Amino acid sequence: MKWMRIALPVGVFIAGYLGMKGIEASASDSAIKEEVDTRPTVTIESLSPEDVRVRLTSYGEITPLETTNLAAQVSGEVESWNPKFVSGGLVRRGETLFSIEQDAYEAALLLAEANLASAKAQLIQEEAQADVAAREAKTMPDARVTDLYLRKPQVMSAQAGVKSAEAQLKIAKRDLDNCKVKAPYDALIVSRNISTGDYVTQGSPVAVINNIEYAEITFPVAGFDRLFLADNTIGSDIAIEVDDVQGATVKGTIHRDTGVIDNNTRMSYFVARIEDPYAINTTKPIVKFGSYSTISFEGKTLSDVYRVPQELVTNRKLWTLDEDNKLTSHKVKVIREENGDFLIQGEFNASKVVMTLPEYPQNGMAVKVIENSSDLVTAQTN
Repeated sequence: MKWMRIALPVGVFIAGYLGMKGIEASASDSAIKEEVDTRPTVTIESLSPEDVRVRLTSYGEITPLETTNLAAQVSGEVESWNPKFVSGGLVRRGETLFSIEQDAYEAALLLAEANLASAKAQLIQEEAQADVAAREAKTMPDARVTDLYLRKPQVMSAQAGVKSAEAQLKIAKRDLDNCKVKAPYDALIVSRNISTGDYVTQGSPVAVINNIEYAEITFPVAGFDRLFLADNTIGSDIAIEVDDVQGATVKGTIHRDTGVIDNNTRMSYFVARIEDPYAINTTKPIVKFGSYSTISFEGKTLSDVYRVPQELVTNRKLWTLDEDNKLTSHKVKVIREENGDFLIQGEFNASKVVMTLPEYPQNGMAVKVIENSSDLVTAQTN
């Protein structure tokens, strides 16, 4: 029985040892089976270079092409005025705005016509007498033939009288025509300060009118946008969205560059024109002076650029994958920001651009590529 006392503890020890090793082996197998892929997950896309026509935007207030302080050119009593000659009225070029009493100017015209007829008669008489003197001079010694004898001064005086009478007649006709004050262009009446029976004097202001044949918009172009202006900017078409005209776009033309750069803002200013803003000749939307507008027009064409979301470019770096699916950063040149994207140029693997970066990307970091966004959401959840 002595050997039993020795064998039993030894057996227990051996059994315990074997049990411990079995547990370690099973635990190791379980650890191997439960090992997970800890690489960050990313998605990639293939980009292609494209030619992009830059579209520039600006803003500005719509103003009249010109504003005129209308004044009477003759003096007299106001006989009548056009019913449209009121604040807010629209009149066409050449339309009579108001009339001044004409009696005195009609009489002045008749007097000027009579004076011209008299001056012409005097000229005819002097020319006839000069002809007689010229014939008589042929039979006289040359010493006795003078300009005075040939009546040259008298003829010249009569000719001057005719010209003076013609000038007076022209003035009389002009004054009579000016009794009817007409619109110098298609106009919006801003204000009127005369009424029937008022006496106006020459040069006295009677109204303020705005030219509605064209409207103008002076709009700024920032310094960083000047680089993208097309060579044919002047004369190019623009699209104008007016705050007061919802859902409508009005066409205009860039008319000129003001030729200066603002010292404070470093902006250049251009002037656009809109034809017939109050639509008196067309059926397009009415654009009122004082309205605020947003302007857009085409600039230069950028060749061979890549469009990427702004969040993919940090510190001018874009991330791609190499052949071993490891992160690689590339310096790129940001040409322009447009609608939440960057337009970039540079040397990089355009077929494997990383679209979803790890939180702390590093060059050479191994990553796992997810084929689509649903897979990425599942991987991140797990």
